[in-house]
Amino acid sequence: MAYIVGVDGGGTKTAVTIIHDQEDALLTFTVGPINYNGGDADAIAASFEEIFNRTKLYCSNLEEVTHICIGAAGVSNPTVVHFLEKHVRDNGYIGPLTITGDQETALYGAQNAMQGIILIAGTGSICFGVNEKGEQHRTGGFGHLIDDEGSGYCIGRNLLSILVQAEDGRMTDTIIPALVYEQLGLSTVKEIIGFVYHKNTTKKDIAKLAPIMTTACEKGDAQALELAEQCAASLFELVVPVIERLELYESPIAVAGSVLQKSRFVKDALERKLARTYPQTKLILPIRDAAYGAVLLGRSKMKND
Repeated sequence: MAYIVGVDGGGTKTAVTIIHDQEDALLTFTVGPINYNGGDADAIAASFEEIFNRTKLYCSNLEEVTHICIGAAGVSNPTVVHFLEKHVRDNGYIGPLTITGDQETALYGAQNAMQGIILIAGTGSICFGVNEKGEQHRTGGFGHLIDDEGSGYCIGRNLLSILVQAEDGRMTDTIIPALVYEQLGLSTVKEIIGFVYHKNTTKKDIAKLAPIMTTACEKGDAQALELAEQCAASLFELVVPVIERLELYESPIAVAGSVLQKSRFVKDALERKLARTYPQTKLILPIRDAAYGAVLLGRSKMKND
């Protein structure tokens, strides 16, 4: 038996797919995070240990694994690649290994090929495309401190900004503060500031506030509706350079991440913007997920080796 293991490494959870080399029969499971961008080292080590313990159970032993492909954020940093590879090797796997950006594995899974466009808006945001010539272009994905426009983190941060502006009188007539207080179990701006700047508060904690925008939009909140439009505009700005540089004017755009898949207000606004400028394009749901995309990429690497 020969198995391929695909890993979609996230900041909140990691999805793993295992298939037999010549079949689509598969095992899927999730573990904790393996994202080194702001991730906890002990949690990452525990995630890798669980990945390999479950892989050994399913595949009998690691010698049956012919390729492991990991798609993860931050791999443009050589240090991240080094640490990911070290965890793999420390868990006893000595075979072929591919570590690449999660945008590549997400595209492969979404389009069932390394071609087309994927737009991801989850905790962070990124757009990535590949044309028929194999030319690639990426926009965004440079982290929450300097980028990630239109992401869940960006929405959460803006919700908190609306809250403090409403509380000090710069903004009126919005239900967003009440919804934020309720979700966080807090009741004052002072407590909000304490939450935001606490050493244990992460970008994921801020991003978890993002669904509040959709709830407020459904209730007709003007500030929330404006925020959804701003989010869509930021995501549109990610898409444009990919379409233009790669001349993918008719390529469907696969959308992934909770912002686009769970907020119809953002998705609808983005579709309207695309229809005006690129009427031949359309938003589609991914055919497969990024973990399966990692399997497909691993399989293609094996065939090319």
